[in-house]
Amino acid sequence: MSILKILKYPDPRLRKVAEKVSLFDKSLEILSNDMLETMYKENGIGLAATQVDIHKRVVVIDISEERDDPLVFVNPVVTVLDDKSLVPCEEGCLSVPGVNVEVMRPDKVKLNWLDIRGNNHEMHPEGLLTVCIQHEIDHLEGKLIADFLSPLKQSRLKKKATK
Repeated sequence: MSILKILKYPDPRLRKVAEKVSLFDKSLEILSNDMLETMYKENGIGLAATQVDIHKRVVVIDISEERDDPLVFVNPVVTVLDDKSLVPCEEGCLSVPGVNVEVMRPDKVKLNWLDIRGNNHEMHPEGLLTVCIQHEIDHLEGKLIADFLSPLKQSRLKKKATK
């Protein structure tokens, strides 16, 4: 396994929209393992392929306390089940280190995805997993937690990050 370089804000490659995965081969398994290794090394709980400059719709997550329950989501799609049920979430990001942002997220969603072999799955995630999967899918769409800040705070963050 390899440790991958995580892109940092305001790198423009973080804004690129990821493409759907259509080839389910050994390279996808290698990518997901490398992403997990990178996420664990950086003490993260989630990582999108976009963050490591691979623009494919792949997300890895492990929210377990023991760091022994890795999840891999290929081509994940979230469907909001109740858009009136929003909860505030304090979010951090490996691509925007040292910054936490309160984001309002739906807490009732359905998640559909493929595993690394191309098998379909569906679940109704809860709690931290709901927040994390939405955060990582934002990355696949080229969206960052910085986008939830006011324009003034975005400007300050960009100045700080480019120093």
